[in-house]
Amino acid sequence: MTARKPSRKASRKTATAEADTRAKAPAEAVSVETTQTAAPVSASFEGTEAAEAAAAPAPVPAAASASASGEAGIKAAAPGAAATATAPAPKRSRPRRADAGPPRPRQGGDGGSARPAPALDGADRGRLLAGDHHAPHDVLGARPIPGGVLVRALRPFARSVTVLAEGVRAELHDEGDGFFSGVLPVQEVPVYRLQVAYDDNTIEVDDPYRFWPALGELDLHLIAEGRHEELWRALGSEPMVHQGVAGTRFTVWAPNARGVRVTGDFNYWDGTGTPMRSLGSTGVWELFLPGIGEGALYKYDICRPDGSHTVRADPMARHTEVPPATASVVTAAHHEWQDADWMAHRGDRPVHEAPFSVYEVHLASWRPGLTYRQLASQLPAYVKDLGFTHVELMPVSEHPFGGSWGYQVTGFFAPTSRMGSPDDFRYLVDALHRAGIGVIMDWVPAHFPRDDWALAEFDGRPLYEHSDPQRAAHPDWGTLEFDYGRTEVRNFLVANATYWCEEFHIDGLRVDAVASMLYLDYSREDGQWSPNDQGGRENWDAVAFLQEMNATVYRRNPGVVTIAEESTAWDGVTRPTDSGGLGFGLKWNMGWMHDSLVYISKEPVHRKYHHNEMTFSMVYAYSENYVLPISHDEVVHGKQALVAKMPGDWWQQRANHRAYLGYMWAHPGKQLLFMGQEFAQGAEWSEGHGPDWWLLDPTYEASGDHRGVRDLVGDLNAVYGAVPALWQRDTVPEGFSWVDGGAAEDNVFAFLRYDADGSPLLAVSHFSPVVRHDYRLGVPETGTEGWVEVLNTDASRYGGSDVRNEDPLKAEAVPAHGRPSSISLTLPPLATVWFRPA
Repeated sequence: MTARKPSRKASRKTATAEADTRAKAPAEAVSVETTQTAAPVSASFEGTEAAEAAAAPAPVPAAASASASGEAGIKAAAPGAAATATAPAPKRSRPRRADAGPPRPRQGGDGGSARPAPALDGADRGRLLAGDHHAPHDVLGARPIPGGVLVRALRPFARSVTVLAEGVRAELHDEGDGFFSGVLPVQEVPVYRLQVAYDDNTIEVDDPYRFWPALGELDLHLIAEGRHEELWRALGSEPMVHQGVAGTRFTVWAPNARGVRVTGDFNYWDGTGTPMRSLGSTGVWELFLPGIGEGALYKYDICRPDGSHTVRADPMARHTEVPPATASVVTAAHHEWQDADWMAHRGDRPVHEAPFSVYEVHLASWRPGLTYRQLASQLPAYVKDLGFTHVELMPVSEHPFGGSWGYQVTGFFAPTSRMGSPDDFRYLVDALHRAGIGVIMDWVPAHFPRDDWALAEFDGRPLYEHSDPQRAAHPDWGTLEFDYGRTEVRNFLVANATYWCEEFHIDGLRVDAVASMLYLDYSREDGQWSPNDQGGRENWDAVAFLQEMNATVYRRNPGVVTIAEESTAWDGVTRPTDSGGLGFGLKWNMGWMHDSLVYISKEPVHRKYHHNEMTFSMVYAYSENYVLPISHDEVVHGKQALVAKMPGDWWQQRANHRAYLGYMWAHPGKQLLFMGQEFAQGAEWSEGHGPDWWLLDPTYEASGDHRGVRDLVGDLNAVYGAVPALWQRDTVPEGFSWVDGGAAEDNVFAFLRYDADGSPLLAVSHFSPVVRHDYRLGVPETGTEGWVEVLNTDASRYGGSDVRNEDPLKAEAVPAHGRPSSISLTLPPLATVWFRPA
């Protein structure tokens, strides 16, 4: 009869619930022609079979080409011939599922049964059924023995299994418990397939246990040493053509496991028939499943050291189900990048000597409900119109709980599927690049959640987390900290960092919660932590990891920047690693953020008592390469939106907001502003509904107030990008000079910024709600006709009172502030004004 493919209505819930479907046939049938000689597995099987096989030499498994060399597939090798790491890889073929046709006629085939095989050793039978066999390929598959070729298959719930080969059609004997075996009357292992009959279906499939390992010795060597910089090409699920057959290679690191099985929608979540093999002492388990392709759902059924089982998502999965579902998804990249020009030139200028103005975005709530591709049609245009040079995306790595905003990651290699596929995310990044906008993403290597289907005690023992419970538990978030001293874990994280840069063309990584990694006593009381070998509180394992990560990312990805969210005075965060620093390119200036927000939240009459809050940042401004962040953390959890922090009535709140942004853009350091603050949204941010876009609706009577602030942000960025004095010398003292940093009674801050050629910009911030006429400031000699306003946050188009300095201000020979010349200007209320030589 004609075979049909079984229905794929498999449950995606727990293995217990899925057991009800086990009587169905696995959906494995594919239309694949096998043309190459099958590669027999090792003949080192045990018991009676070992005695019979002793006289027959077994071929040595051929080493697959190492994915570390960048090959996408595995070059088929004849039995006994090793494939080298330099062998050219065949073009990747995209596997497809198809209804299996009837078995092909075998000319002269024997339509009877195979001869009975030697009995399966009881220990092997028990271990395979229990899921704790480390070498299933030694028992299953085909191998020559005296008098023929022994074939054994494990097909739970099958009614019969028949071997189909050229000249051979032999039904195997039912050994019970899903085992079928027989001896074929041939001298060498043929190219064969299995015809598997179930109660309601018959399918024809390739036998997974006739394939050599699809992972090379070079990969295993690099994994063991913790130096596999392209780990995602070696571990996880990889669609490929292996020995001429299309399928998917599954590989997972689980060194404490007694056994690992692949379970998925293709075997109705029953992994009994798909045990993986252990590849030596590396802790890596591998299985090539022919006929399984993109879109397949899967997990790993792991037998713990105590014999119990746990079903886990793939730590290296590059695609996942949409939460709250938790299965991993087989995927491959097909996006054709269009950003070659951006990639070629993004590193032309060092980031600390370039304009760098960042718009921070939570993608899922920026425009709720939009997919990655829909965002690509709106976000680039919006950001470009505002003049930001970069966007910073709050974590896009897969996370089960949306309320974590992405900071509790379970899928470190998978963009969240809430908004589309990995290729859809690539499309968004590509669109931003083509609009001339860089893409930074938040990266979270500090901790991971305790979900029992993810990384926590992955193979039954602490693996990714530290073995010391006090070191493992993060006291603030109820999560687990990574064991940075374990080479494989460090490799996992370093490879993950470069993965996002290489596979998704990410331009920067903002590393979250660096301080929690650096200190052993972070948020811990006495008695809750142990000092390091020198008796200190520094976590030297974390230091070594951060240095390795930064060095690797910068070496492999020219033009990329790493940014530390580090809130302490740790020395050398942005110092190069070869000088003993952590090696970051930039660091968030949390001190500036805290101090300036304390100042601006005070009533103007009280600000003179907090004047030093605004000037203290210049004491340490050049100790690191800084970013000035007004991030999501400052506008949630009762902290209020930026405009709502400001004192006074609605007009004064907006004026303070505008003046503060003008001061921020002129201060040494790069800028970051969270979405919604660019138009003075009054409500705190919520991931549930995102920015209050309705405030910009022309039908809203106060929309002009919000549009004015947004227009100001656009003009700040336009002038900022056009005036090198505001960014070219951010990190050296020569780029800044106080004019008057002590005018506490007036709530005035006046300073100069200089570009590399010495051309100045004068910035004056006035945080009092009064107009000050004839305000004198000392200025340098410029040899020009005077100083002209280039930006005034009090302009009427921004919603201000429009107190301006209309004409150029000519320098007079009146000494002031230590300079022989000065200008007399009018200071608008609650405003920042920028001047340049005419």
